[in-house]
Amino acid sequence: MKNIAILVPQGAVLGSIEGPRLVFSEVNALLRRMGKSPLFAIQLVGLAHETPVCGGLYSVYTPLLTTDVPTPDLVIIPAVDGDPAQALEANRDFLPWITAQYHAGAEVASLCLGAFLLAATGLLDGRHCTTHWAAAHDFRRMFPAVELVEDQVITDEHGIYSSGGAFSYLNLVLYLVEKYAGREMAVVCAKVFQIDIERVSQSAFIMFNGQKEHGDEPIKRAQNYIEDHYQDKITVEQLADMLALGRRNLERRFKKATSNSVVEYIQRVKIEAAKNSLESSRENVNEVMYQVGYTDPKAFRSTFKRLTGLSPKQYRTKYNRALAAV
Repeated sequence: MKNIAILVPQGAVLGSIEGPRLVFSEVNALLRRMGKSPLFAIQLVGLAHETPVCGGLYSVYTPLLTTDVPTPDLVIIPAVDGDPAQALEANRDFLPWITAQYHAGAEVASLCLGAFLLAATGLLDGRHCTTHWAAAHDFRRMFPAVELVEDQVITDEHGIYSSGGAFSYLNLVLYLVEKYAGREMAVVCAKVFQIDIERVSQSAFIMFNGQKEHGDEPIKRAQNYIEDHYQDKITVEQLADMLALGRRNLERRFKKATSNSVVEYIQRVKIEAAKNSLESSRENVNEVMYQVGYTDPKAFRSTFKRLTGLSPKQYRTKYNRALAAV
Protein backbone atom coordinates (compact mmCIF):
# COMPACT_ATOMS: atom_id res chain seq x y z
CA MET A 1 0.00 0.00 0.00
CA LYS A 2 1.22 3.50 -0.88
CA ASN A 3 1.20 6.03 1.96
CA ILE A 4 0.21 9.43 0.59
CA ALA A 5 0.70 12.54 2.72
CA ILE A 6 -1.27 15.54 1.46
CA LEU A 7 0.11 18.59 3.22
CA VAL A 8 -2.21 21.32 4.48
CA PRO A 9 -0.22 24.55 4.35
CA GLN A 10 -1.56 27.74 5.85
CA GLY A 11 -3.43 29.62 3.11
CA ALA A 12 -3.72 26.54 0.88
CA VAL A 13 -6.24 26.39 -1.95
CA LEU A 14 -8.90 24.00 -0.67
CA GLY A 15 -9.53 22.35 -4.05
CA SER A 16 -5.91 21.28 -4.40
CA ILE A 17 -6.18 19.46 -1.07
CA GLU A 18 -9.55 17.85 -1.69
CA GLY A 19 -8.99 17.12 -5.40
CA PRO A 20 -6.10 14.69 -4.95
CA ARG A 21 -7.82 13.12 -1.93
CA LEU A 22 -10.96 12.47 -4.00
CA VAL A 23 -9.09 10.99 -6.97
CA PHE A 24 -6.90 8.65 -4.90
CA SER A 25 -9.95 7.67 -2.82
CA GLU A 26 -11.84 6.85 -6.04
CA VAL A 27 -9.03 4.48 -7.04
CA ASN A 28 -9.48 2.69 -3.71
CA ALA A 29 -13.26 2.52 -4.23
CA LEU A 30 -12.87 1.12 -7.75
CA LEU A 31 -10.45 -1.53 -6.50
CA ARG A 32 -12.85 -2.55 -3.75
CA ARG A 33 -15.66 -2.96 -6.29
CA MET A 34 -13.33 -5.23 -8.24
CA GLY A 35 -12.75 -7.34 -5.13
CA LYS A 36 -9.21 -6.04 -4.69
CA SER A 37 -7.44 -4.37 -1.78
CA PRO A 38 -7.16 -0.57 -1.66
CA LEU A 39 -3.89 0.80 -2.98
CA PHE A 40 -3.57 4.12 -1.15
CA ALA A 41 -3.51 5.16 2.50
CA ILE A 42 -4.30 8.87 2.31
CA GLN A 43 -3.49 11.23 5.17
CA LEU A 44 -3.85 14.99 5.59
CA VAL A 45 -0.76 16.31 7.35
CA GLY A 46 -0.30 19.72 8.94
CA LEU A 47 1.87 21.76 11.24
CA ALA A 48 -1.16 22.11 13.52
CA HIS A 49 -4.34 20.06 13.86
CA GLU A 50 -6.45 22.90 12.46
CA THR A 51 -5.19 25.07 9.60
CA PRO A 52 -6.86 28.12 7.98
CA VAL A 53 -7.03 27.91 4.19
CA CYS A 54 -8.48 29.99 1.33
CA GLY A 55 -7.71 33.27 3.04
CA GLY A 56 -9.26 32.10 6.29
CA LEU A 57 -12.64 31.22 4.80
CA TYR A 58 -12.24 27.59 5.83
CA SER A 59 -10.27 25.52 8.28
CA VAL A 60 -9.00 22.01 7.58
CA TYR A 61 -8.59 19.47 10.35
CA THR A 62 -5.45 17.37 10.03
CA PRO A 63 -5.36 14.23 12.20
CA LEU A 64 -1.60 13.92 11.75
CA LEU A 65 1.21 16.41 12.25
CA THR A 66 4.60 16.29 10.55
CA THR A 67 6.03 15.17 13.89
CA ASP A 68 4.04 11.93 14.01
CA VAL A 69 3.14 10.98 10.43
CA PRO A 70 4.38 7.56 9.21
CA THR A 71 7.05 7.70 6.52
CA PRO A 72 5.14 8.52 3.28
CA ASP A 73 5.74 7.15 -0.19
CA LEU A 74 4.40 10.33 -1.77
CA VAL A 75 4.18 13.88 -0.40
CA ILE A 76 1.75 16.24 -2.14
CA ILE A 77 2.22 20.00 -1.72
CA PRO A 78 -1.04 21.81 -2.59
CA ALA A 79 -1.32 25.25 -4.13
CA VAL A 80 -1.19 28.27 -1.83
CA ASP A 81 -3.00 31.54 -2.44
CA GLY A 82 -1.98 35.16 -1.98
CA ASP A 83 1.56 36.47 -2.10
CA PRO A 84 3.99 33.56 -2.64
CA ALA A 85 6.67 35.05 -0.40
CA GLN A 86 4.22 35.46 2.47
CA ALA A 87 2.85 31.95 1.96
CA LEU A 88 6.40 30.62 2.02
CA GLU A 89 7.17 32.40 5.26
CA ALA A 90 3.96 31.14 6.91
CA ASN A 91 4.80 27.55 5.98
CA ARG A 92 8.57 27.54 6.35
CA ASP A 93 8.46 24.79 9.00
CA PHE A 94 7.30 22.33 6.32
CA LEU A 95 10.54 22.70 4.35
CA PRO A 96 12.97 20.57 6.42
CA TRP A 97 10.31 17.88 6.77
CA ILE A 98 9.73 17.73 2.99
CA THR A 99 13.47 17.54 2.38
CA ALA A 100 13.90 14.78 4.96
CA GLN A 101 11.08 12.70 3.46
CA TYR A 102 12.57 12.96 -0.03
CA HIS A 103 16.01 11.89 1.19
CA ALA A 104 14.34 9.00 3.04
CA GLY A 105 12.90 7.74 -0.27
CA ALA A 106 9.56 9.53 -0.65
CA GLU A 107 8.50 11.11 -3.91
CA VAL A 108 7.30 14.74 -3.81
CA ALA A 109 4.71 16.46 -6.00
CA SER A 110 3.81 20.16 -6.03
CA LEU A 111 0.49 21.42 -7.38
CA CYS A 112 0.32 24.81 -9.10
CA LEU A 113 1.75 27.46 -6.72
CA GLY A 114 2.82 24.73 -4.32
CA ALA A 115 5.96 24.81 -6.49
CA PHE A 116 7.13 27.81 -4.46
CA LEU A 117 7.22 25.69 -1.30
CA LEU A 118 8.92 22.83 -3.12
CA ALA A 119 11.52 25.14 -4.69
CA ALA A 120 12.28 26.70 -1.30
CA THR A 121 13.55 23.30 -0.10
CA GLY A 122 16.36 23.43 -2.65
CA LEU A 123 15.33 20.05 -4.07
CA LEU A 124 14.51 21.64 -7.43
CA ASP A 125 17.84 23.39 -7.95
CA GLY A 126 19.16 22.47 -11.39
CA ARG A 127 15.92 20.65 -12.25
CA HIS A 128 12.85 21.41 -14.32
CA CYS A 129 9.65 22.61 -12.70
CA THR A 130 6.33 24.09 -13.78
CA THR A 131 3.75 26.22 -11.99
CA HIS A 132 0.96 28.63 -12.88
CA TRP A 133 2.08 30.68 -15.87
CA ALA A 134 0.91 33.89 -14.16
CA ALA A 135 3.48 33.35 -11.39
CA ALA A 136 6.42 32.64 -13.72
CA HIS A 137 8.16 36.00 -13.22
CA ASP A 138 7.99 35.79 -9.44
CA PHE A 139 9.16 32.19 -9.49
CA ARG A 140 12.19 32.94 -11.66
CA ARG A 141 13.08 35.94 -9.50
CA MET A 142 12.86 33.95 -6.26
CA PHE A 143 14.40 30.68 -7.53
CA PRO A 144 16.91 31.41 -10.31
CA ALA A 145 18.59 28.02 -9.83
CA VAL A 146 15.42 26.19 -10.96
CA GLU A 147 14.75 25.60 -14.67
CA LEU A 148 11.15 26.82 -15.00
CA VAL A 149 9.18 25.42 -17.95
CA GLU A 150 5.86 27.20 -17.51
CA ASP A 151 4.43 25.88 -20.79
CA GLN A 152 4.38 22.33 -19.39
CA VAL A 153 1.45 20.82 -17.49
CA ILE A 154 3.62 18.18 -15.77
CA THR A 155 7.28 17.72 -14.93
CA ASP A 156 8.82 14.50 -13.62
CA GLU A 157 12.45 14.40 -12.54
CA HIS A 158 13.99 11.88 -10.13
CA GLY A 159 10.85 11.39 -8.06
CA ILE A 160 9.99 15.10 -7.97
CA TYR A 161 6.85 16.20 -9.82
CA SER A 162 5.17 19.53 -10.47
CA SER A 163 1.99 20.65 -12.21
CA GLY A 164 0.89 23.74 -14.08
CA GLY A 165 -1.72 26.27 -13.12
CA ALA A 166 -5.12 25.98 -11.47
CA PHE A 167 -7.02 22.73 -12.11
CA SER A 168 -4.27 21.26 -14.29
CA TYR A 169 -3.04 19.69 -11.04
CA LEU A 170 -5.59 16.97 -11.81
CA ASN A 171 -3.49 15.95 -14.80
CA LEU A 172 -0.56 15.35 -12.48
CA VAL A 173 -2.76 13.37 -10.10
CA LEU A 174 -3.89 11.17 -13.01
CA TYR A 175 -0.25 10.80 -14.06
CA LEU A 176 0.55 9.49 -10.58
CA VAL A 177 -2.49 7.20 -10.61
CA GLU A 178 -1.25 5.73 -13.88
CA LYS A 179 2.22 5.26 -12.44
CA TYR A 180 0.99 3.51 -9.29
CA ALA A 181 -2.21 1.80 -10.47
CA GLY A 182 -1.84 1.46 -14.24
CA ARG A 183 -3.16 3.11 -17.38
CA GLU A 184 -6.56 1.48 -17.25
CA MET A 185 -7.28 2.85 -13.78
CA ALA A 186 -6.10 6.33 -14.82
CA VAL A 187 -8.45 6.29 -17.82
CA VAL A 188 -11.38 5.25 -15.62
CA CYS A 189 -10.62 8.11 -13.20
CA ALA A 190 -10.31 10.54 -16.12
CA LYS A 191 -13.83 9.52 -17.20
CA VAL A 192 -15.27 9.68 -13.67
CA PHE A 193 -13.87 13.17 -13.03
CA GLN A 194 -14.09 14.30 -16.68
CA ILE A 195 -10.43 15.25 -16.97
CA ASP A 196 -8.63 15.57 -20.32
CA ILE A 197 -5.95 12.97 -19.65
CA GLU A 198 -3.91 13.80 -22.76
CA ARG A 199 -3.28 17.48 -22.02
CA VAL A 200 0.48 18.04 -21.78
CA SER A 201 0.80 21.80 -22.38
CA GLN A 202 -0.68 24.90 -20.80
CA SER A 203 0.70 27.15 -23.54
CA ALA A 204 -2.74 27.86 -25.00
CA PHE A 205 -3.86 29.33 -21.67
CA ILE A 206 -0.92 31.68 -21.18
CA MET A 207 -1.79 35.38 -21.43
CA PHE A 208 1.46 37.21 -22.06
CA ASN A 209 1.93 40.30 -19.95
CA GLY A 210 5.49 41.54 -20.15
CA GLN A 211 7.39 41.67 -16.87
CA LYS A 212 7.81 45.34 -15.90
CA GLU A 213 8.47 45.00 -12.17
CA HIS A 214 12.10 45.94 -12.60
CA GLY A 215 13.99 49.18 -12.22
CA ASP A 216 15.53 49.44 -15.68
CA GLU A 217 13.71 52.44 -17.15
CA PRO A 218 15.25 52.26 -20.67
CA ILE A 219 14.09 48.64 -20.92
CA LYS A 220 10.58 49.68 -19.85
CA ARG A 221 10.66 52.26 -22.65
CA ALA A 222 11.63 49.52 -25.09
CA GLN A 223 8.81 47.27 -23.83
CA ASN A 224 6.25 50.06 -24.15
CA TYR A 225 7.46 50.87 -27.66
CA ILE A 226 7.15 47.24 -28.73
CA GLU A 227 3.64 46.97 -27.27
CA ASP A 228 2.52 50.24 -28.93
CA HIS A 229 4.03 49.41 -32.35
CA TYR A 230 3.69 45.63 -32.60
CA GLN A 231 2.09 45.98 -36.06
CA ASP A 232 5.38 47.36 -37.40
CA LYS A 233 8.67 45.69 -38.22
CA ILE A 234 10.81 46.33 -35.14
CA THR A 235 14.50 45.48 -35.02
CA VAL A 236 16.94 45.23 -32.15
CA GLU A 237 19.13 47.85 -33.86
CA GLN A 238 16.18 50.24 -34.05
CA LEU A 239 15.51 49.91 -30.33
CA ALA A 240 19.22 50.23 -29.48
CA ASP A 241 19.45 53.49 -31.47
CA MET A 242 16.26 54.82 -29.87
CA LEU A 243 17.66 54.18 -26.39
CA ALA A 244 21.25 55.18 -27.24
CA LEU A 245 22.49 51.76 -26.13
CA GLY A 246 24.80 49.28 -27.78
CA ARG A 247 23.04 46.22 -29.16
CA ARG A 248 24.80 43.76 -26.86
CA ASN A 249 24.14 45.95 -23.83
CA LEU A 250 20.44 46.20 -24.76
CA GLU A 251 20.13 42.45 -25.26
CA ARG A 252 21.82 41.70 -21.94
CA ARG A 253 19.74 44.18 -19.95
CA PHE A 254 16.49 43.22 -21.70
CA LYS A 255 16.98 39.52 -20.97
CA LYS A 256 17.87 40.20 -17.34
CA ALA A 257 14.81 42.44 -16.82
CA THR A 258 12.14 40.48 -18.70
CA SER A 259 13.42 36.89 -18.95
CA ASN A 260 12.98 37.21 -22.73
CA SER A 261 15.33 38.24 -25.49
CA VAL A 262 14.21 41.30 -27.48
CA VAL A 263 13.16 39.11 -30.41
CA GLU A 264 11.24 36.74 -28.13
CA TYR A 265 9.45 39.67 -26.53
CA ILE A 266 8.45 41.10 -29.91
CA GLN A 267 7.15 37.69 -31.00
CA ARG A 268 5.17 37.19 -27.79
CA VAL A 269 3.53 40.63 -28.03
CA LYS A 270 2.57 40.02 -31.67
CA ILE A 271 1.18 36.56 -30.95
CA GLU A 272 -0.77 37.82 -27.93
CA ALA A 273 -2.37 40.45 -30.16
CA ALA A 274 -3.12 37.75 -32.74
CA LYS A 275 -4.73 35.55 -30.08
CA ASN A 276 -6.99 38.43 -29.01
CA SER A 277 -8.12 38.96 -32.61
CA LEU A 278 -8.67 35.25 -33.23
CA GLU A 279 -10.77 35.06 -30.06
CA SER A 280 -13.02 38.05 -30.75
CA SER A 281 -13.21 38.88 -34.46
CA ARG A 282 -14.50 37.17 -37.60
CA GLU A 283 -11.33 38.00 -39.53
CA ASN A 284 -9.56 35.05 -41.10
CA VAL A 285 -6.10 33.90 -40.10
CA ASN A 286 -4.30 35.73 -42.92
CA GLU A 287 -6.00 39.01 -42.06
CA VAL A 288 -4.98 38.65 -38.43
CA MET A 289 -1.44 37.73 -39.48
CA TYR A 290 -1.03 40.97 -41.47
CA GLN A 291 -2.57 43.05 -38.68
CA VAL A 292 0.09 41.97 -36.20
CA GLY A 293 2.96 42.61 -38.57
CA TYR A 294 3.70 39.21 -40.12
CA THR A 295 3.94 38.79 -43.88
CA ASP A 296 5.19 35.19 -44.04
CA PRO A 297 2.35 32.71 -43.33
CA LYS A 298 4.79 29.89 -42.56
CA ALA A 299 6.74 31.98 -40.03
CA PHE A 300 3.49 33.17 -38.41
CA ARG A 301 2.06 29.66 -38.07
CA SER A 302 5.35 28.29 -36.75
CA THR A 303 5.76 31.00 -34.12
CA PHE A 304 2.09 30.84 -33.13
CA LYS A 305 2.18 27.09 -32.60
CA ARG A 306 5.47 27.21 -30.72
CA LEU A 307 4.06 29.73 -28.24
CA THR A 308 0.52 28.38 -27.88
CA GLY A 309 0.71 24.70 -28.77
CA LEU A 310 -2.02 25.20 -31.39
CA SER A 311 -2.11 26.37 -34.98
CA PRO A 312 -3.84 29.76 -35.56
CA LYS A 313 -6.80 27.95 -37.14
CA GLN A 314 -7.09 25.50 -34.23
CA TYR A 315 -6.89 28.36 -31.75
CA ARG A 316 -9.61 30.33 -33.55
CA THR A 317 -11.91 27.30 -33.71
CA LYS A 318 -11.40 26.57 -30.01
CA TYR A 319 -11.67 30.05 -28.51
CA ASN A 320 -13.54 32.35 -30.90
CA ARG A 321 -16.62 33.60 -29.10
CA ALA A 322 -18.60 34.47 -32.26
CA LEU A 323 -17.98 31.04 -33.79
CA ALA A 324 -18.94 29.29 -30.55
CA ALA A 325 -22.28 31.09 -30.55
CA VAL A 326 -23.22 29.88 -34.04
